[in-house]
Amino acid sequence: MKISQKGLYALQAMMVLARRHQQGAIKIRDIAYEEDLPEKFLELILLELKNARMVESVRGAKGGYQLRRDPADIHLSEIIRLIDGPLAPFGDAEQLRVLIDRDLPHRALYQVFLDVRDAAAQILENTTLAELILGPTPRSAKGNKKQRAPKKKESGSVLNMVVGGNKGE
Repeated sequence: MKISQKGLYALQAMMVLARRHQQGAIKIRDIAYEEDLPEKFLELILLELKNARMVESVRGAKGGYQLRRDPADIHLSEIIRLIDGPLAPFGDAEQLRVLIDRDLPHRALYQVFLDVRDAAAQILENTTLAELILGPTPRSAKGNKKQRAPKKKESGSVLNMVVGGNKGE
């Protein structure tokens, strides 16, 4: 699954708002600075999130943006669907089901695509902003109460796969 740069920026901004949820409104310039995001582009993203009623704006000297709901109530799937559209990397689930029923020679292939789509959607629909700001926890340990120390940031390959890959691939 590929997430657009706009989608990635939206997720990063929402994480800032989640981390500072109890501190009130955060100015756009502070979010942009903290995450090294282009301020003008961030304004457009936050407006879109506001129109979708995920964030709200506060006017005045102490104004800015804040989450409308608790970070534990905001799932990654909501944000990604709003910014980038459907979660399915291989098309709509219903289209895949039709292909599975009609295209017998390729049924197994379309079933794999449907399984990948369903697995990705399941993870995104069950991961909240609150979980993200707690730090990385392997999926297999999600039910485990122990907290792991955050890993060092790694450069490159994973982010390239998520945001659109390397040129020429």
